Amino acid sequence: MTTSASTAAALSAPAPSLFAESGNLSQQLVEAYLAVRGETERRMAPLSAEDQVVQSMPDASPAKWHRAHTTWFFEQFLLGQHCDGYRPFHPNYAFLFNSYYVSAGPRHARNARGLLTRPGAEEVTAYRHHVDAAVVKFFRSAGEHTLRKLAPLVEVGLNHEQQHQELMLTDILHAFAQNPIPPAYDSAWRFPESHRGGDAWVTLNEGIHTVGHGDDSFHFDNEKPAHRALVGPVKLARHLVTNGEWLGFIRDGGYRTATLWLMDGFAAAAQEGWQAPGYWREVDGAWQVMTLAGLKPVDPAAAVCHVSYYEADAFARWAGRHLPTEMEWEVAARAGQLDDAFGIVWQWTRSAYSPYPGYRAIDGALGEYNGKFMVNQFVLRGSSLATPEGHSRITYRNFFYPHHRWQFTGLRLADYAI
Repeated sequence: MTTSASTAAALSAPAPSLFAESGNLSQQLVEAYLAVRGETERRMAPLSAEDQVVQSMPDASPAKWHRAHTTWFFEQFLLGQHCDGYRPFHPNYAFLFNSYYVSAGPRHARNARGLLTRPGAEEVTAYRHHVDAAVVKFFRSAGEHTLRKLAPLVEVGLNHEQQHQELMLTDILHAFAQNPIPPAYDSAWRFPESHRGGDAWVTLNEGIHTVGHGDDSFHFDNEKPAHRALVGPVKLARHLVTNGEWLGFIRDGGYRTATLWLMDGFAAAAQEGWQAPGYWREVDGAWQVMTLAGLKPVDPAAAVCHVSYYEADAFARWAGRHLPTEMEWEVAARAGQLDDAFGIVWQWTRSAYSPYPGYRAIDGALGEYNGKFMVNQFVLRGSSLATPEGHSRITYRNFFYPHHRWQFTGLRLADYAI
């Protein structure tokens, strides 16, 4: 989002992965661009104009803002800098829809995005259509050399928009969860089924492994450089922690037992009144959970979701285990040994979000997106049910603050294998 995504976007390696070295690059760019932009609108379609303006907390953004911000990205960094004669759709939109690119100029305060009743949803739609038309025209008129040079920037923009597609769902779910008459984003939506089979644990013997992104396919800059790391001996749970297992933690007083918690975590739990994962509600003695399909009974077999790092760490202590490091997770996932590594919940690791050895942020405004956030956050691996198709990979490093739990976040356990 990983927005954080407030998940991250920065310029990729010179060779993009969406666009082949041979063939009609102009057409490839048009098709890839329109496919991603169309997915944003597909995710927006169930929302009313009123839904699109609400900002339920400072960490979330209105759906309308996500749609406009991702449009501003292409207007600012592609059209504005590389398309001769392009004129911005509106002179003030750069101020309204810049996020935190300080190098790109001043911006509207993040926590006040929900106060922007104007421009309205229809005007944002017009903005998107205007920029889309200009981008497609540019792709069809620019020369092969120019397009080849700019293809990595386009791919960054498309991946950046995919991050915001995920945030559109996490943010609207948080907004809907504030409604005492819980609405459904999509009444047909269902939580993905987990796969449980085979051995419960995966053992990684002690060894030195290469981790990080090692080729020129698309990646964000925080995934590189690839480097060697000592991993193991350790055991990782093949399966994700389930709601049923979490219910045992609740019944055993896990949220009230200070010795299970990091100090800041126990304080956060007390201050926020946490007694269960995010969006859980006890109704007539039974737990229910707010989902994209509205309020549903908690499924004991489903992976637990919407838990903070603090909760995940406390649960692991209660279970007599700990969370895996991101290196351990990557080695096990690369070997194909983890069930449900992708597509259900992002999985907390106990690794602080910090630079890999030899990391260098790229120059310019896009270099702000990752490196300056490498403090006080933890890495999550995998992907979630809200992650767009094609946006997952083993080396992807999502990151959030330890108290955050409005994302689709869960966990798997680790244990020493000595």
